[in-house]
Amino acid sequence: MLPLLDNVFKVAALALAIYFIFLAWNINVTAWLASAGIVGLALSFAAKDTLSNLFAGVSIVADAPYKNGDFIILESGERGMVSHIGLRSTRILTRDDIEITIPNGIIGNSKIINEAGGPSEKHRIRIPIGVAYGSDVDEVIATLSAVADNHEEVCKIPAPRIRFRRFGDSSLDFEVLCWIDRPVNRGRMIHEMNCAVYKAFQKEGIEIPFPQRDVHLHTAAEDSS
Repeated sequence: MLPLLDNVFKVAALALAIYFIFLAWNINVTAWLASAGIVGLALSFAAKDTLSNLFAGVSIVADAPYKNGDFIILESGERGMVSHIGLRSTRILTRDDIEITIPNGIIGNSKIINEAGGPSEKHRIRIPIGVAYGSDVDEVIATLSAVADNHEEVCKIPAPRIRFRRFGDSSLDFEVLCWIDRPVNRGRMIHEMNCAVYKAFQKEGIEIPFPQRDVHLHTAAEDSS
């Protein structure tokens, strides 16, 4: 903001100085002002996208919906860490180390999810898991709770939660809800939790089902004639 304000003040001071010099020399400035207005109007139409990005950038800086280092999800689905907030554009760095530049005029009119926003930077992950019909529900809940409690990077406050979500077509569907310290660790933590759940289910003899279909073949009766 400081360089922008500095340039604006310099241009304004120069314009006022020229205006007062013309007045001191008794030069009629009406024609000059009219010409300047026409030129300014033409420039505003030619640079409307640039001005839109500029005003949106000022709004983003003033409103601060996100800051450098925050993990955001764009309306188009891209997710990454904010690496730079400029007056014309915002840049985010994805987990694939790809930098995406978004004009502020677009990002200012889009829905942005800030995973690092809110009262805390902690981020909740969800681990869906299905078990076979006939499984001991209490044993499944206890096993999943132990997996979440034993992982050192799962936050103790808020405590992990286990939820029985629905009766699926081939399974009883559960979900592990737990919090991690930083959104950047989401992918790795989901991987580690999936591995831990699978190993725990194998140890406890809890079956993870897969879809099955019964196929019945009917043969046409032979012609007795």
